[in-house]
Amino acid sequence: MAVTYMTAEGYKKLVDELNELERVQRPAISKLIGEARDKGDLSENAEYDAAKEAQGMLEMKISLLKETVASARMIDESKINTKEVQILTRVKIKNTSTNQIMTYMIVSESEANFKEGKLSVTTPIAKGLLGKKVGDKAEVQVPSGKIEFEVIEISL
Repeated sequence: MAVTYMTAEGYKKLVDELNELERVQRPAISKLIGEARDKGDLSENAEYDAAKEAQGMLEMKISLLKETVASARMIDESKINTKEVQILTRVKIKNTSTNQIMTYMIVSESEANFKEGKLSVTTPIAKGLLGKKVGDKAEVQVPSGKIEFEVIEISL
């Protein structure tokens, strides 16, 4: 079981999602299964089959979330060093070939959300930036080739 590092906010979101799945969605699917079962012959009951499949998917998601919550370790944001890129730091980088500037927050896999600028620590860009200081350059191998980034700023 891999340890997942996250903020208290990220941990709370996971626990809330787990509670929603267990307390709301699980009973709703059980009710659907019961209603489908009451309709008679289960061998040709598409509603029953769909509800059982949805139940299996839900239980798998609950199991994965429980595993993540159990292995989660909260990071004290007050102890994060902004002298180098690390998990939970916000990093402003410049693509040296296009001069495009981007800002990302390096987060755990479970907190990643590209639209919000939250980049998983397991992505090639984040891996290439970890440990870099302001002014350092990182050559990152991405699916389209190699890209060089310059670290412009590191903050919380």
